Amino acid sequence: MAWPAPGRRVASQAEYPAATLQESLLVRVLLVAGVTGLSHLLAVLIRGMTRRFLAPRMQSEAKLLTVTGFVTSVAVFAIYFGAFGFVLSELGVSLTTYLASASVIGLAVSFGSQGVVQDVITGLTVVFSDLLDVGEMVEIGGQVGIVESVGMRFTVLINFSGARVYVPNRSIMNVINYPKGYIRAYLDAQLPADPELGEQAEARVSALARSAHGQFPGILLLPPTVEGRVETGASLRPLRVKFRIWPGQGAVIEGPVKASVVQALKQIDPTYADWMVAIHYRSEPQDADPRKQLPRPSALRPGARRP
Repeated sequence: MAWPAPGRRVASQAEYPAATLQESLLVRVLLVAGVTGLSHLLAVLIRGMTRRFLAPRMQSEAKLLTVTGFVTSVAVFAIYFGAFGFVLSELGVSLTTYLASASVIGLAVSFGSQGVVQDVITGLTVVFSDLLDVGEMVEIGGQVGIVESVGMRFTVLINFSGARVYVPNRSIMNVINYPKGYIRAYLDAQLPADPELGEQAEARVSALARSAHGQFPGILLLPPTVEGRVETGASLRPLRVKFRIWPGQGAVIEGPVKASVVQALKQIDPTYADWMVAIHYRSEPQDADPRKQLPRPSALRPGARRP
Protein backbone atom coordinates (compact mmCIF):
# COMPACT_ATOMS: atom_id res chain seq x y z
CA MET A 1 0.00 0.00 0.00
CA ALA A 2 1.33 3.42 -0.91
CA TRP A 3 1.39 6.01 1.82
CA PRO A 4 0.99 9.74 1.19
CA ALA A 5 4.03 11.92 1.35
CA PRO A 6 4.75 13.55 4.68
CA GLY A 7 2.93 16.89 5.15
CA ARG A 8 0.35 16.16 2.46
CA ARG A 9 -3.30 16.24 3.66
CA VAL A 10 -5.63 13.46 2.49
CA ALA A 11 -9.32 14.36 1.94
CA SER A 12 -11.75 12.33 3.97
CA GLN A 13 -14.48 10.31 2.34
CA ALA A 14 -17.14 12.73 3.70
CA GLU A 15 -15.52 15.71 1.95
CA TYR A 16 -15.92 14.31 -1.56
CA PRO A 17 -19.76 14.16 -1.55
CA ALA A 18 -20.00 17.69 -0.07
CA ALA A 19 -17.84 19.19 -2.79
CA THR A 20 -19.68 17.29 -5.48
CA LEU A 21 -23.05 18.37 -4.06
CA GLN A 22 -22.05 22.05 -4.08
CA GLU A 23 -20.92 21.86 -7.67
CA SER A 24 -24.05 19.99 -8.73
CA LEU A 25 -26.27 22.46 -6.89
CA LEU A 26 -24.61 25.41 -8.62
CA VAL A 27 -25.06 23.80 -12.01
CA ARG A 28 -28.73 23.13 -11.30
CA VAL A 29 -29.37 26.68 -10.12
CA LEU A 30 -27.77 28.06 -13.28
CA LEU A 31 -29.71 25.59 -15.40
CA VAL A 32 -33.03 26.50 -13.74
CA ALA A 33 -32.31 30.21 -14.18
CA GLY A 34 -31.46 29.65 -17.82
CA VAL A 35 -34.61 27.63 -18.48
CA THR A 36 -36.76 30.26 -16.73
CA GLY A 37 -35.23 33.09 -18.73
CA LEU A 38 -35.54 31.17 -21.99
CA SER A 39 -39.19 30.34 -21.24
CA HIS A 40 -39.99 34.01 -20.61
CA LEU A 41 -38.19 35.00 -23.82
CA LEU A 42 -40.15 32.40 -25.79
CA ALA A 43 -43.43 33.64 -24.30
CA VAL A 44 -42.68 37.22 -25.36
CA LEU A 45 -41.60 36.04 -28.81
CA ILE A 46 -44.77 33.99 -29.28
CA ARG A 47 -46.99 36.95 -28.36
CA GLY A 48 -45.31 39.13 -30.96
CA MET A 49 -45.08 36.50 -33.71
CA THR A 50 -48.66 35.30 -33.25
CA ARG A 51 -50.10 38.78 -33.77
CA ARG A 52 -47.78 39.48 -36.69
CA PHE A 53 -48.59 36.16 -38.36
CA LEU A 54 -52.37 36.33 -37.87
CA ALA A 55 -52.92 40.04 -38.59
CA PRO A 56 -52.96 39.73 -42.42
CA ARG A 57 -55.37 36.78 -42.20
CA MET A 58 -57.97 38.39 -39.94
CA GLN A 59 -60.56 40.77 -41.34
CA SER A 60 -61.72 41.93 -37.91
CA GLU A 61 -59.76 43.47 -35.07
CA ALA A 62 -61.94 41.58 -32.60
CA LYS A 63 -61.07 38.27 -34.26
CA LEU A 64 -57.39 39.17 -34.28
CA LEU A 65 -57.36 40.10 -30.60
CA THR A 66 -59.33 37.05 -29.53
CA VAL A 67 -57.48 34.47 -31.60
CA THR A 68 -54.12 35.99 -30.72
CA GLY A 69 -54.96 35.92 -27.03
CA PHE A 70 -56.17 32.33 -27.23
CA VAL A 71 -53.18 30.98 -29.16
CA THR A 72 -50.73 32.92 -27.02
CA SER A 73 -52.33 31.73 -23.79
CA VAL A 74 -52.16 28.08 -24.84
CA ALA A 75 -48.55 28.33 -26.06
CA VAL A 76 -47.34 30.26 -23.01
CA PHE A 77 -49.06 27.83 -20.67
CA ALA A 78 -47.38 24.87 -22.39
CA ILE A 79 -43.97 26.55 -22.15
CA TYR A 80 -44.26 27.42 -18.47
CA PHE A 81 -45.77 24.03 -17.68
CA GLY A 82 -42.83 22.24 -19.27
CA ALA A 83 -40.29 24.59 -17.68
CA PHE A 84 -41.78 24.07 -14.22
CA GLY A 85 -41.68 20.30 -14.70
CA PHE A 86 -38.02 20.51 -15.70
CA VAL A 87 -37.22 22.56 -12.60
CA LEU A 88 -38.94 20.00 -10.38
CA SER A 89 -37.06 17.16 -12.03
CA GLU A 90 -33.79 18.91 -11.28
CA LEU A 91 -34.87 19.14 -7.65
CA GLY A 92 -35.50 15.42 -7.52
CA VAL A 93 -39.27 15.32 -8.10
CA SER A 94 -40.42 12.60 -10.48
CA LEU A 95 -42.06 13.81 -13.69
CA THR A 96 -44.63 11.03 -13.36
CA THR A 97 -45.69 12.40 -9.98
CA TYR A 98 -45.77 15.95 -11.41
CA LEU A 99 -47.99 14.98 -14.34
CA ALA A 100 -50.31 12.93 -12.16
CA SER A 101 -50.68 15.77 -9.66
CA ALA A 102 -51.32 18.26 -12.46
CA SER A 103 -54.05 16.01 -13.87
CA VAL A 104 -55.82 15.72 -10.52
CA ILE A 105 -55.54 19.45 -9.85
CA GLY A 106 -56.73 20.27 -13.37
CA LEU A 107 -59.76 18.02 -12.91
CA ALA A 108 -60.64 19.71 -9.63
CA VAL A 109 -60.20 23.18 -11.10
CA SER A 110 -62.32 22.32 -14.13
CA PHE A 111 -65.29 21.51 -11.89
CA GLY A 112 -64.90 24.81 -10.08
CA SER A 113 -64.38 26.93 -13.17
CA GLN A 114 -67.17 25.85 -15.48
CA GLY A 115 -68.20 29.49 -15.84
CA VAL A 116 -64.74 30.40 -17.11
CA VAL A 117 -64.90 27.62 -19.71
CA GLN A 118 -68.33 28.84 -20.81
CA ASP A 119 -66.96 32.38 -21.11
CA VAL A 120 -64.12 31.20 -23.36
CA ILE A 121 -66.29 29.03 -25.59
CA THR A 122 -69.00 31.67 -25.93
CA GLY A 123 -66.39 34.36 -26.66
CA LEU A 124 -64.91 32.32 -29.51
CA THR A 125 -68.40 31.57 -30.85
CA VAL A 126 -69.39 35.23 -30.80
CA VAL A 127 -66.25 36.33 -32.63
CA PHE A 128 -66.22 33.68 -35.36
CA SER A 129 -69.96 33.94 -36.00
CA ASP A 130 -69.65 37.70 -36.71
CA LEU A 131 -72.32 38.34 -34.12
CA LEU A 132 -70.68 41.60 -33.11
CA ASP A 133 -67.49 43.49 -33.76
CA VAL A 134 -65.40 46.20 -32.17
CA GLY A 135 -66.93 49.65 -32.70
CA GLU A 136 -70.51 48.45 -33.19
CA MET A 137 -73.46 49.66 -31.14
CA VAL A 138 -75.16 46.67 -29.52
CA GLU A 139 -77.50 45.75 -26.70
CA ILE A 140 -76.52 42.72 -24.62
CA GLY A 141 -78.52 41.63 -21.60
CA GLY A 142 -80.10 45.04 -21.19
CA GLN A 143 -76.78 46.85 -21.50
CA VAL A 144 -76.44 49.20 -24.48
CA GLY A 145 -73.04 50.40 -25.62
CA ILE A 146 -70.29 50.45 -28.20
CA VAL A 147 -68.14 47.33 -28.26
CA GLU A 148 -64.66 48.23 -27.10
CA SER A 149 -63.20 44.73 -26.97
CA VAL A 150 -64.19 41.07 -27.15
CA GLY A 151 -62.04 39.05 -24.79
CA MET A 152 -61.81 35.44 -23.75
CA ARG A 153 -63.99 36.07 -20.68
CA PHE A 154 -65.61 39.48 -21.03
CA THR A 155 -67.09 41.68 -23.73
CA VAL A 156 -66.45 45.32 -22.84
CA LEU A 157 -69.02 47.99 -23.78
CA ILE A 158 -68.81 51.77 -23.52
CA ASN A 159 -72.16 53.22 -22.46
CA PHE A 160 -73.50 56.70 -23.21
CA SER A 161 -71.74 58.21 -20.19
CA GLY A 162 -68.35 56.80 -21.23
CA ALA A 163 -68.26 54.14 -18.50
CA ARG A 164 -67.02 50.64 -19.26
CA VAL A 165 -69.47 47.79 -18.81
CA TYR A 166 -67.97 44.30 -18.50
CA VAL A 167 -70.41 41.65 -19.73
CA PRO A 168 -69.46 37.98 -19.04
CA ASN A 169 -69.48 36.11 -22.32
CA ARG A 170 -71.61 33.30 -20.90
CA SER A 171 -74.44 35.80 -20.32
CA ILE A 172 -74.64 36.70 -24.02
CA MET A 173 -77.98 35.21 -25.03
CA ASN A 174 -79.59 37.81 -27.29
CA VAL A 175 -77.72 40.53 -29.15
CA ILE A 176 -79.43 43.55 -30.70
CA ASN A 177 -77.21 45.25 -33.25
CA TYR A 178 -77.81 48.87 -34.30
CA PRO A 179 -76.11 49.17 -37.71
CA LYS A 180 -75.89 52.97 -37.72
CA GLY A 181 -75.13 53.28 -34.03
CA TYR A 182 -78.36 55.07 -33.10
CA ILE A 183 -82.13 55.03 -33.47
CA ARG A 184 -84.38 57.75 -34.83
CA ALA A 185 -86.80 59.52 -32.52
CA TYR A 186 -89.44 61.66 -34.18
CA LEU A 187 -91.23 64.51 -32.43
CA ASP A 188 -94.45 65.51 -34.19
CA ALA A 189 -95.95 68.77 -32.94
CA GLN A 190 -99.26 70.04 -34.25
CA LEU A 191 -99.12 73.76 -34.97
CA PRO A 192 -101.82 76.38 -34.38
CA ALA A 193 -104.20 76.90 -37.27
CA ASP A 194 -103.47 80.62 -37.38
CA PRO A 195 -100.65 81.16 -39.94
CA GLU A 196 -98.86 83.77 -37.87
CA LEU A 197 -98.99 81.70 -34.69
CA GLY A 198 -97.96 78.64 -36.70
CA GLU A 199 -94.80 80.37 -37.90
CA GLN A 200 -93.95 81.46 -34.36
CA ALA A 201 -94.51 77.92 -33.07
CA GLU A 202 -92.33 76.40 -35.81
CA ALA A 203 -89.46 78.77 -35.05
CA ARG A 204 -89.79 78.11 -31.33
CA VAL A 205 -89.78 74.31 -31.72
CA SER A 206 -86.75 74.45 -34.03
CA ALA A 207 -84.82 76.55 -31.49
CA LEU A 208 -85.70 74.18 -28.65
CA ALA A 209 -84.56 71.16 -30.69
CA ARG A 210 -81.17 72.74 -31.36
CA SER A 211 -80.72 73.66 -27.69
CA ALA A 212 -81.60 70.09 -26.65
CA HIS A 213 -78.66 68.76 -28.65
CA GLY A 214 -76.32 71.01 -26.70
CA GLN A 215 -77.97 70.03 -23.41
CA PHE A 216 -77.74 66.24 -23.96
CA PRO A 217 -74.70 65.71 -26.24
CA GLY A 218 -74.03 62.17 -25.01
CA ILE A 219 -77.57 61.01 -25.84
CA LEU A 220 -78.51 63.14 -28.85
CA LEU A 221 -75.63 61.97 -31.03
CA LEU A 222 -76.20 64.32 -33.98
CA PRO A 223 -77.86 67.72 -34.37
CA PRO A 224 -81.63 67.31 -34.89
CA THR A 225 -83.17 67.69 -38.32
CA VAL A 226 -86.31 69.81 -38.72
CA GLU A 227 -88.16 68.06 -41.55
CA GLY A 228 -90.95 70.64 -41.72
CA ARG A 229 -94.63 69.90 -41.93
CA VAL A 230 -95.40 66.33 -42.98
CA GLU A 231 -98.52 64.51 -44.08
CA THR A 232 -99.61 61.93 -41.52
CA GLY A 233 -102.64 60.58 -43.33
CA ALA A 234 -105.08 61.93 -40.76
CA SER A 235 -105.69 65.35 -42.31
CA LEU A 236 -102.96 66.70 -40.07
CA ARG A 237 -99.68 68.35 -41.00
CA PRO A 238 -97.57 68.40 -37.81
CA LEU A 239 -94.09 69.80 -37.63
CA ARG A 240 -91.65 66.89 -37.50
CA VAL A 241 -88.22 66.98 -35.84
CA LYS A 242 -85.89 64.00 -36.18
CA PHE A 243 -83.45 63.17 -33.38
CA ARG A 244 -80.69 60.56 -33.58
CA ILE A 245 -80.36 59.22 -30.09
CA TRP A 246 -78.44 56.62 -28.14
CA PRO A 247 -80.53 53.41 -28.09
CA GLY A 248 -82.54 53.01 -24.93
CA GLN A 249 -82.36 56.71 -23.98
CA GLY A 250 -85.72 57.81 -25.37
CA ALA A 251 -86.76 59.08 -21.94
CA VAL A 252 -84.88 62.29 -22.70
CA ILE A 253 -87.13 62.98 -25.71
CA GLU A 254 -90.31 61.85 -23.98
CA GLY A 255 -89.49 63.81 -20.83
CA PRO A 256 -87.66 67.16 -20.80
CA VAL A 257 -87.62 67.76 -24.58
CA LYS A 258 -91.35 67.14 -25.04
CA ALA A 259 -92.20 69.09 -21.88
CA SER A 260 -90.25 72.14 -23.06
CA VAL A 261 -91.95 72.01 -26.48
CA VAL A 262 -95.43 71.74 -24.96
CA GLN A 263 -94.74 74.57 -22.55
CA ALA A 264 -93.44 76.83 -25.33
CA LEU A 265 -96.46 76.12 -27.55
CA LYS A 266 -98.87 76.80 -24.68
CA GLN A 267 -97.30 80.21 -24.29
CA ILE A 268 -98.06 80.89 -27.95
CA ASP A 269 -101.52 79.28 -27.90
CA PRO A 270 -103.13 78.90 -24.44
CA THR A 271 -105.53 76.24 -25.79
CA TYR A 272 -102.67 73.94 -26.78
CA ALA A 273 -102.94 70.42 -25.25
CA ASP A 274 -100.23 67.93 -24.25
CA TRP A 275 -101.53 65.20 -26.57
CA MET A 276 -100.81 67.42 -29.59
CA VAL A 277 -97.10 66.50 -29.32
CA ALA A 278 -96.34 62.84 -30.15
CA ILE A 279 -93.09 60.81 -30.01
CA HIS A 280 -92.33 57.69 -32.04
CA TYR A 281 -89.22 55.72 -32.94
CA ARG A 282 -87.67 53.93 -35.89
CA SER A 283 -84.47 51.97 -36.28
CA GLU A 284 -82.04 53.63 -38.67
CA PRO A 285 -81.28 51.39 -41.68
CA GLN A 286 -77.71 50.59 -42.65
CA ASP A 287 -76.28 53.31 -44.90
CA ALA A 288 -74.22 52.32 -47.90
CA ASP A 289 -71.65 54.99 -47.10
CA PRO A 290 -69.18 53.51 -44.56
CA ARG A 291 -67.49 56.88 -44.05
CA LYS A 292 -70.35 58.20 -41.94
CA GLN A 293 -69.41 57.83 -38.30
CA LEU A 294 -71.11 59.03 -35.17
CA PRO A 295 -69.46 60.83 -32.28
CA ARG A 296 -67.96 58.34 -29.86
CA PRO A 297 -67.39 58.59 -26.11
CA SER A 298 -63.94 59.87 -25.21
CA ALA A 299 -62.89 56.37 -24.16
CA LEU A 300 -63.14 55.18 -27.78
CA ARG A 301 -61.48 58.09 -29.50
CA PRO A 302 -58.06 57.45 -31.08
CA GLY A 303 -55.24 58.12 -28.70
CA ALA A 304 -57.42 58.01 -25.58
CA ARG A 305 -55.75 56.34 -22.64
CA ARG A 306 -57.51 53.98 -20.28
CA PRO A 307 -57.91 55.32 -16.76
